[in-house]
Amino acid sequence: MPALHPHPTRSRRPWPRLVTRPLLVLALVGGSTVAAPGATAAPAGGRTVTAVAANPYERGPAPTTASIEATRGPFAIAQSTVAASAVSGFRGGTIYYPTSTAEGTFGAVAVSPGYTASQSSVAWLGPRLASQGFVVITIDTLSVYDQPASRGTQLLAALDYLTGSSAVRTRIDRTRLAVMGHSMGGGGSLSAANTRPALQAAIPLTGWHTVKNWSSVRVPTLVIGAENDSTAPVASHSEPFYTSLPASLDKAYLELNAAGHSAPTSPNVTVAKYSISWLKRFVDDDTRYEQFLCPAPRGSAIEEYRDTCPHS
Repeated sequence: MPALHPHPTRSRRPWPRLVTRPLLVLALVGGSTVAAPGATAAPAGGRTVTAVAANPYERGPAPTTASIEATRGPFAIAQSTVAASAVSGFRGGTIYYPTSTAEGTFGAVAVSPGYTASQSSVAWLGPRLASQGFVVITIDTLSVYDQPASRGTQLLAALDYLTGSSAVRTRIDRTRLAVMGHSMGGGGSLSAANTRPALQAAIPLTGWHTVKNWSSVRVPTLVIGAENDSTAPVASHSEPFYTSLPASLDKAYLELNAAGHSAPTSPNVTVAKYSISWLKRFVDDDTRYEQFLCPAPRGSAIEEYRDTCPHS
């Protein structure tokens, strides 16, 4: 992989990320109110006022521990197959997406499998994330032997396809994009984040990469490692990935207790719970999910958790 070059600090949205509770905007039109999507109307002094959430990217009801640990979220979903012949830069995949557009557009996430694997190894993440309010594409790589840097390039090609020419492009906000991946796909997610600092989140899952220094990454990153990983031992992969990320960056390190390298390739409540929370927090700027990330979570499934709380 070519040498890493520093990027300027990633641009932030104009509204504050930390909002302890929704702000209300009162709109009166000719003595009555035109309701905004998702708004709640209430009488005040004989007139109707409309409550509008301060963050326009909130999607779905207020989260609970049960809702983010569930196998499916609040959104009904559909899926479609992307043929390899229909795209360039990656080898096709599967798109999972919410069927309703009543709440507006959604953020999008591209997910790469690891070395020698196909998209089937990360397929469980598709419906799990999409039903929480994201458009998700799990991809096949050009070759199952592709190295992490190539997988990173392919993740970005998949996002470009989603937002540029896919059948679901009108459902996606192209400023709210993220990458994930397992093993070399996880290393690829770091490469993608380094290449494209405009991304809103990256989540390497038991990631593998020969590059250990990611000090130029400007994308909020959740590094998930596994205590008993012998393929990508945390001491030489996930831990140095995390520690090399800038101290000023929104970042976290979650080590799965007594788990191996393949833990993220089958349904895993801990991986899902904190991946959903990270994506919601940084792709959707949804501070309702801050409670699951700060203060640092604890539990029998977590061997170690480090963070940079409070988040910016």
